[in-house]
Amino acid sequence: MDLTVLWFCIVGFLFVGYFVLDGFDFGVGMSLPFLGRDDTDRRVLINTIGPVWDLNETWVIVAGAALFAAFPEWYATLFSGFYLPLLLILLALILRGVSFEYRHQRPEQAWKRRFDRMIVIGSAVPAFLWGVAFSNIVAGVPLDANHDYIGTFFDLLNPYALLGGLTTLLLFFTHGVVFVSLKTEGDIRERARRLATRAGVVTIVVAAAFLLWTSIAYGTLASVLLSVVAAVTLIGAVLANARGREGVAFGLMAATIGVAVLSLFFALFPDVMPASNDPANSLTITNASSSEYTLTIMSWVALIFLPLILAYQGFTYWIFRKRVTRAQIPAEASVGGGQEAH
Repeated sequence: MDLTVLWFCIVGFLFVGYFVLDGFDFGVGMSLPFLGRDDTDRRVLINTIGPVWDLNETWVIVAGAALFAAFPEWYATLFSGFYLPLLLILLALILRGVSFEYRHQRPEQAWKRRFDRMIVIGSAVPAFLWGVAFSNIVAGVPLDANHDYIGTFFDLLNPYALLGGLTTLLLFFTHGVVFVSLKTEGDIRERARRLATRAGVVTIVVAAAFLLWTSIAYGTLASVLLSVVAAVTLIGAVLANARGREGVAFGLMAATIGVAVLSLFFALFPDVMPASNDPANSLTITNASSSEYTLTIMSWVALIFLPLILAYQGFTYWIFRKRVTRAQIPAEASVGGGQEAH
């Protein structure tokens, strides 16, 4: 396999991993107003992702580093042209991480509610803006002959991209609520299952509209087939959740998000940043890539370290596989040590 194609696949794999894993983190964060009837409920929700949220978030760092090293021209155009939305994503992620660490540092409910609101915002903003960003990448943006973005921030907020943002927001929300039902017991588990069913129906409608638009306007045979698979697994996830099979539902939701992201990469290939104004200005895997030597060295590094990273993450999930219950939450939140978010 050509190394540029290989690294396009690796970058796609890293973003698939990020959206699947950090996606349910975003969903859990967004679920606080819907499932957190009291502070104990909210602490249960946060503790479901406490041991893994920061590990999940590192996938985007690795994806960004791989993008920078393998496709520097793509990285430069993307991060300069999409500077404001990516900055907003970064600030939201910082806000969310700080909130996980600080909400339990004082006992006052007003203090905790402020950080809970920041968790919701810090989860919803990236969930929406990642969809906007990737939709624009697939649809293409105006580029000059030097591959510099010549549009404005508001050009990125076009109807197709906004629909893409709404799709990722709803997918992540449903994914997170299904995860809550998988990781909790009792009343909160039942409420999460009911909420996931209702949210899932809305998600099916919105995601179907987005995948249909993508397939008609930008799709290839492979991306269309993957979109069909994503639609089937999404419907299966909602049905499995409605029948109380949370494990199956979560697996199918993960498959839905993974396959949907893959369909976008297949629709994009061999471009990495299409130019909507002039195809001659488009970035492709060829004119955006690093040298053959750089890609060769990176391939050996990935061959050695990627399996180790996957094994470590799998081990972490296995260790923290047990359900979280209200009975496990102490009467008073511990001060210091970050116990609710680690």
